Amino acid sequence: MKVIRALAAILVALPFMAVQGMAQDYRLRAGDTVQIEVLEDNTLNRTAIVLPDGQISIPLVGSVPAAGRSLAAVQQDLAARLAPNFATSPTVFVTMSSLAERTPSSPRTIDVFVLGAANTPGRVEMKPGTTFLQAIAQAGGLSPFAAKKRIQLRRVDRSGNEQVYTLNYDAIERGAVSGGSTRLMDGDVIVVPQRKLFE
Repeated sequence: MKVIRALAAILVALPFMAVQGMAQDYRLRAGDTVQIEVLEDNTLNRTAIVLPDGQISIPLVGSVPAAGRSLAAVQQDLAARLAPNFATSPTVFVTMSSLAERTPSSPRTIDVFVLGAANTPGRVEMKPGTTFLQAIAQAGGLSPFAAKKRIQLRRVDRSGNEQVYTLNYDAIERGAVSGGSTRLMDGDVIVVPQRKLFE
């Protein structure tokens, strides 16, 4: 029975031990807020925010580096810096108060390459889900010399095979055929050939 109780106690304690382990591994970032307590002098107790330069500011000590360090490292550093102000080494606790708000990362973009008779050929950075017609618009449209009926969309698949699709811009413009809403993928190449003499 004692063995079962011991196992139950361990199972209950495991999640707390895991959380504590994660907290010890956590490295502070700018915008995080920490709670500082000094047992020997409660006038030093405060909540401090990690400033954009990675420092926290504490009376009697000044600026202390915090960003990129664990709570335990900041705690030890703070105790060492405060020690000259006390008869015996102070007991300092640094705990996490709140995490900085994380701004969502900028949206991912894809690169599409436009060659030939477009007004501004070259690499065009665009949002995922951009269509063929939107890409042509982003490339400044087609030049007057573009062979609009023979535009190629070249796409390399995952196995390295190139697929070539011919798109008739004139027919797409008239609504006679679909293809303008074809969604582009990263690395797609749009080739706009020049029109022949009697084309």
